[in-house]
Order: sequence, then C-alpha cells, then structure tokens
Amino acid sequence: MENFNELLQKYADFIVRVGVNPQPGQTLIINCPLEGAPLARLCVRSAYEAGARDVQVNWQDDAVTRIRMELGSEDALTDHKGWQLRRYLDYAESEGGVCVLHLIADDPELFAGLDGAKISRVNSANRSFMQPWREYTMNDRVQWSIAALPAEPWAKKMFPGLSRGQAIEKLWEAILYTARADGEDPIADWKDHNADLAARSKYLNDLGIEELVYHSSNGTDFRVGLIPDVDFLGGGETSLEGVYYNPNMPTEEVFTSPMRGKAEGTVVATRPLSYQGQLIENFSIRFEGGKAVEVHAEKNEDLLRQMISMDEGAAYLGECALVPYDSPIRNSGLVFYNTLFDENACCHLALGMGFVDCVRDYHKYTIEECRAKGINDSMIHVDFMIGSPDLEITAHTRDGRDVPIFRNGNWAF
Repeated sequence: MENFNELLQKYADFIVRVGVNPQPGQTLIINCPLEGAPLARLCVRSAYEAGARDVQVNWQDDAVTRIRMELGSEDALTDHKGWQLRRYLDYAESEGGVCVLHLIADDPELFAGLDGAKISRVNSANRSFMQPWREYTMNDRVQWSIAALPAEPWAKKMFPGLSRGQAIEKLWEAILYTARADGEDPIADWKDHNADLAARSKYLNDLGIEELVYHSSNGTDFRVGLIPDVDFLGGGETSLEGVYYNPNMPTEEVFTSPMRGKAEGTVVATRPLSYQGQLIENFSIRFEGGKAVEVHAEKNEDLLRQMISMDEGAAYLGECALVPYDSPIRNSGLVFYNTLFDENACCHLALGMGFVDCVRDYHKYTIEECRAKGINDSMIHVDFMIGSPDLEITAHTRDGRDVPIFRNGNWAF
C-alpha cells in the first residue's frame, strides 16, 4: 500500500485522539493482538503526546486463546482472580482515571469445531466476573473505543482468492475507508459525520415515538415498543466527566434501547453473525411478549439457541439501531464477518443488555431505576443485522401519527 507508514501514523493518531480521547493525567489501557504491535506502538506514543499519565498494553494471541479453550479445563478457564478485575477498577477509581482502547483483529471462526456449550459457559462466567467493570464502560463512566486492524485469518476469510499479503492489504484499505480514516482530514470528516448522526437523533427524539414497525419482503414483520424517556443516540458520546469520545470506529448508527417485553413478530437476519468464534448464518428470530421464542438457522442453530438462553435477559432486546442500507460498509460490497463492521452496514437489533445512558438524564438515576423503566439487563449484548434494500420502518408516535423513518432501506428524512 502506497505511503502505508504515513497512513498507519495518521490512523493511530486518529483512533487515539478522536476515538478514546485520553485526557491529561489519565491512564490508557490498550488491548491488542500480537499482529497489531506496530499500530499499538504508535498509539502508545500518540497517547503520551496527548498527555496520558501512563499507557499499558495487554497483548493477546488468538492461537493461544483457541488452545486454552480446546485443551484447558472448564474449572481452570473460569478460575478468576481478584486482580484481573481490580487492575481496571483501581485505575478507574484513581485520581487520574482510566480509558480503554480495544484494537481488534478477530478470526471470525476462531473456535470453529470446538465444544460450543463449553465456550458459552466459560464466556458467561467471564462476563459475570467482569460485570462491575462493564458497568463503567456501558454507562459512560470511562471513555472507551474499538478500532480494527487486519490479521491473516480474518483477511483470508474475506479475500480467500488472494495471497496473504494481498488479502491483508485489501483489508487495510477496507478498514481505513469504512472508518473514514483515509481522507485528507479524518478529524474534520468525523466532526461532520457526528453532527449528522446527532441531528437525526434529535429528529427522532422530538417525534415522541411509541413503537417502530418493520417490514421487508424477506419475511421481516416486526414491531417493537420504545420507552417514553429514553433517547436515540448516535456518533460520539460524552463521559460523566464531560469528555467527548467515539466508542465505535466505524459507526453509522442511530440507536436506542427499547422497552423490555414490547416486541412482537419475526426478524430475518441479512448478514452472518460471528459469535464466540463461530458463524451463525441465514437465521431468523420470532418474538412474542418481547422474548425470542423461536429461532431457525441454516448454520449453528444450536449456538443461536445457547445464546438466547445465556441468562434471563439474553432472549430480550437491548438495542434497536437504524443504519441506512446506503452506507460505506454495505457499499463496499464486503461482508466483514465482524460485528463492529457488519452492524454498521445496515439496520440491526441486539439481544441482551440495554444502554442505561439512553435514559434521559440517566446520571440522576440508579442503574436499578433505569432497569425499572424498561432497560433490559443481561450478561450479553449481541448485534445482528436485519437491514435490506426494501426495508420499511414506520414510527407510531404517542400523539397518534404514523411517520416514515426508513423507505427502501434508507432514511426517509
């Protein structure tokens, strides 16, 4: 790739300054696969230059992760030690505070062929153990951001006909393009993009929507109720300390958390779902009384069933996200087999945990009070894509109007 080193430096500065946005005196924790070492080093330097007090890198290796899941005992894999949680909480509770940057390069089929039930139990135990930290990240108590880089298994999954080097180069191009990081001024581009998402969120919030109704020729026929004092959000977010940051890079969505128990009908997935290192493909979910009561999948249906039975809230919705079909990711013509990207290709829903920060003035309420309003609780939050070229979404408002939100897969306003 021409001028790759220059692009990599620009990307590092971009995801640090625009993404996680470390403040003077904060500690930045970077979680990174071994393949990402060159990018991580640039991010470390950029964070220090931004005023970070300290930068720590946690290295990860997919090959080791698979071996441990395959050969390790379930008892050992779920034997959590207090320091594993405290290393995050100690920094979060310290005077300078903490922020976290996740650099990902996930193999979409990392755990293919392994015991799915074991993987589910181990992951469930891990999520439960880390729940106190997840409350920080899910509720804007700290800044966090996710950005991607290529790794060979992921690149070869997306570009099987190319050599290793060619596939990685193609994936780099796709990542930089879809993250709006390859232009002359990515920071200005993101400022405009965030302003557009904020304006669309405001329009939706001003409507006073009671219910969203979805229809598509592929079989999606679905309605979901919204909570009166819960807002749509989109683009960057502001932490409780007043720091603006961008959690997902890329992002194209305007989203909210729906009312637990208010979902009826069937939704048909339009992209594969990579879950626990395996792909769930060509699936549908039927909801009744807000709960997923019936699922079908051509591949890994048992894994889908395990997912919705992970805990009591796993079968209920935690998110409704609106993404135009005419998005950079969908227009790239690529299926990424990675939720960070594929969820931003088109409209999607998420099973599991809802977003407390969608509650208007959420900082005035306890988490329990937010749950009482209808925000779902679960150890999982799994996005799956339902957008299509003919998807129609209509809003039923609390004052009796029917307002078109999506027509032919795209915004109607």
